[in-house]
Amino acid sequence: MNTLALDIGGTKFSLGLFAGEELVLRETRLTDRSGGPRAMLSLIAGIISDWRREHEIARCGIGFGGPVDFGQQKVTLSTHVAGWNENPLVETISEMAGAPVVMDNDANVGALGEGVYGAGKDYRPMLYMTLSTGIGGGILTEHGLYRGADWYAGELGHLTIRPGGQECLCGAYGCFERMCCGLWLERDHGKPAHELLEDPEFVEKYVVDLALGLKAAIMILNPARIVIGGGISKAGDKLFLPLRKELRSQITSWSRARIDVVPALLADDSVLFGALALAQERFSK
Repeated sequence: MNTLALDIGGTKFSLGLFAGEELVLRETRLTDRSGGPRAMLSLIAGIISDWRREHEIARCGIGFGGPVDFGQQKVTLSTHVAGWNENPLVETISEMAGAPVVMDNDANVGALGEGVYGAGKDYRPMLYMTLSTGIGGGILTEHGLYRGADWYAGELGHLTIRPGGQECLCGAYGCFERMCCGLWLERDHGKPAHELLEDPEFVEKYVVDLALGLKAAIMILNPARIVIGGGISKAGDKLFLPLRKELRSQITSWSRARIDVVPALLADDSVLFGALALAQERFSK
């Protein structure tokens, strides 16, 4: 059975086609923020049309880079690309693919990908954090994804870690995302995150705020493992070694909560594999 998977983010979007659990086709394009949903959906339509000439699509899963009303299967908005508010994305992709579609926010879907196929496979509860253009989180328990009463669980990016800090795109001040995500790192420092993380002095300061956000998650959730995906996680030991050290210094002294923080095993494909798992879960019943 062929499954179409989509990962729609603020910097790029990717499509994958799975034959069973094997990723057989994959395309990635940069997000045209000025073009909004219309430009992106036009490109997606072309890719899907090409693939359907040789492959029948049975089902589809989507990870969307912004809040999603999972119950209604509606995009709420994108915090990084204008024009997505209340967009009927599921219906649009279903028409393009000729198949049923299920969608969740990209952090939840990334959590599924890493929890089923990647670095969190044998760990529950597991916290997945995407550290990229923005910051999001997904919580995977023994019973599946924890989405909360209104589908907003895991929105780590808007924890306040610096009260009175700089203004975030959400309108609040000192948000985790405002202090640590790739979008704001580049705006604040004039260099992309991957260049900034080459500087050990910068990393030493950066991980203080990064650890503040993760400390809150550890103290609330006590996860068996934290898996960090997204572009910034690709810095590897240059980021993770000082981050673990900083976390140990910040975690409350009497707490015996484990500090197991690792990069995503599936790298750029965490959300695609999660979209596969989401579609399997929804349409295999």
